[in-house]
Amino acid sequence: MKQIKKYLSVLLGLLMLAGCTTTPPQSDPAYAPARPATPPPTTRSNGAIYQAGYGLALFEDNKARRVGDILTVILVEKTDASKTAGTNSKKKTGVDVSAPVILGSALTFGAPGLIPLASNVNNDLSAKLNSNQTFSGQGDSNQSNSLNGRISVTVSEVLPNGNLVVRGEKLLAINQGNEYVRFSGIVRPVDIQRDNTLLSSLVADAKITYAGDGVIADSNTSGWLARFFNSGWWPF
Repeated sequence: MKQIKKYLSVLLGLLMLAGCTTTPPQSDPAYAPARPATPPPTTRSNGAIYQAGYGLALFEDNKARRVGDILTVILVEKTDASKTAGTNSKKKTGVDVSAPVILGSALTFGAPGLIPLASNVNNDLSAKLNSNQTFSGQGDSNQSNSLNGRISVTVSEVLPNGNLVVRGEKLLAINQGNEYVRFSGIVRPVDIQRDNTLLSSLVADAKITYAGDGVIADSNTSGWLARFFNSGWWPF
């Protein structure tokens, strides 16, 4: 018994140490930086003034245009949404069937002797049923989100129409938690500013993820039992 208690205490200590450690943030392969393709070696032509592969771009700017080029995206996301819903319904049903009359007398019957309280009573065939249902529901929903900052991404693909597919991520390990910022989308070259920056509101099919894990994220998350009671599986 002492050995079991000893092993349990050691196991509990290891679990506590594991809970205090913070794993480094892991990169998502879907947002890995794109690397430019290595051009094939060019052959030199002796005696020629122009040599392929040794030209200088004297009149080009620094905008991203090729696979592997870096582009800085300025995050200026802000959304506001509001929704109100109300429902009221009422339903009332009444059924009243009088006893049939034959030759001026109501038709009655006697209950079987197995029912002592009703065996000596003449019962008629009248019936009455009343039903009343009422439902009232109301809901309000308000949501406001804001995200500001900068993230540098790389061009992963150049589409046939000249648009650029960009992607990138930023991973931060702060104290006992990790922060993730991931971005991907399609960019028009004409929307890129002269300083090689772009507003996130001008990106098509933009996918922005800002999340984190660790002690702070766990403290803002309800436990599994509370999530079960708040889920659709709870019948009440």
